[in-house]
Amino acid sequence: MKLHNISFNNLKRRKGKMIFLVLGLFIGIATIVTLLSITESMSRDIEDRLDQFGANIVMVPRSDNLALTYGGITMGGVNYQTVEFSEERIPEIRTIENSKNLGLVAAKVLGAAKIKKRDVLLMGVEFETELQLKNWWQFDGTPPAAPHDLLIGSQAAATFDVVVGDKLEIGGRDFVVTSILKPTGTSEDGIIIGDLHAFQKILGKEGTVSMVEVQAFCRDCPITEMVLQISEKFPEAKVTGLRQAMMSKMQTVEMFKTFSYGIAILVIFIGSLLVFVTMMGSVNERTREIGIFRAIGFRRGHVMQIILLEAMVVGLIGGLLGYIGGNGIAWAALPLVVKNGSFAGLNYNLGGVALLLSVALSLIASLYPAQKASKLDPSEALRAL
Repeated sequence: MKLHNISFNNLKRRKGKMIFLVLGLFIGIATIVTLLSITESMSRDIEDRLDQFGANIVMVPRSDNLALTYGGITMGGVNYQTVEFSEERIPEIRTIENSKNLGLVAAKVLGAAKIKKRDVLLMGVEFETELQLKNWWQFDGTPPAAPHDLLIGSQAAATFDVVVGDKLEIGGRDFVVTSILKPTGTSEDGIIIGDLHAFQKILGKEGTVSMVEVQAFCRDCPITEMVLQISEKFPEAKVTGLRQAMMSKMQTVEMFKTFSYGIAILVIFIGSLLVFVTMMGSVNERTREIGIFRAIGFRRGHVMQIILLEAMVVGLIGGLLGYIGGNGIAWAALPLVVKNGSFAGLNYNLGGVALLLSVALSLIASLYPAQKASKLDPSEALRAL
């Protein structure tokens, strides 16, 4: 009879203990896989949202003057002259070394105008690009598309007492309010947004832009390097990477990941202890059987192989079930942890690690019981007969 046949027969005869061992490993591996799968899904969800969040690089004209603003309050009566960018040069942004990481590039022109005897800030944009960049905007009406369409902030709409469909004269030209932006809590609530080239003419800034917002894909994108590369192309500009939101959210994920690793280590220890105690009990129960093996010529190495092979089979079954169960639990629990979160899918690398970890835990925990069994004196078994 071959050694693996003996191991398999032992597992069949001791189904209760095998199920108990598999269950212990299943709980340990499933807990680890669940925590790591949720962490990975959270990381991908945050990265995907950051990819869609909008601009994370802003380019504005460089100025040696300090801004007279604090807490959202701007001191009036001071106007710093800045040199704006030529619209023709904006495509140069896409020639940087890391251009493959660039998403949307949204140029804007800004300027003050007087409407109905009130001062208001105008912002000219390319609507197709801007609406993709600011995909969290919500508004009443239809998205502006034509050169005479306007998107007005909620506060500006209330100030000028306009609704969707009204006409508004700006700089001697008639425009139509096609949509009103719902409150955002930002400066966009008090501005009027129109077509880039139409507002350039009204503001007397043909061929120039006041600022550029750049969307860079955040998943592994080198934001710092991209900022430097754009700065080299536009030395007259101040280029800033908006990393605060990304860093704070990723730090939260890292904290959860560290917590997951701590729980995983604790679960691994408990699972190893469970396997060790069970295998020790199994060896003590099989003293006579092991002694007979030794008496009929089985070497110590043979006895160890029989026990370790049993442990490896239990480890494989426990690891496989733990991986499948852990992913199932993560898939079910993720919506409770992250609102509208999506499961990242099966990570086969994690599956391989789970199997190896389960088998390694089972073998390590069974090593001492196997050594003890291999050193049993055959005479003890003969006296027990």
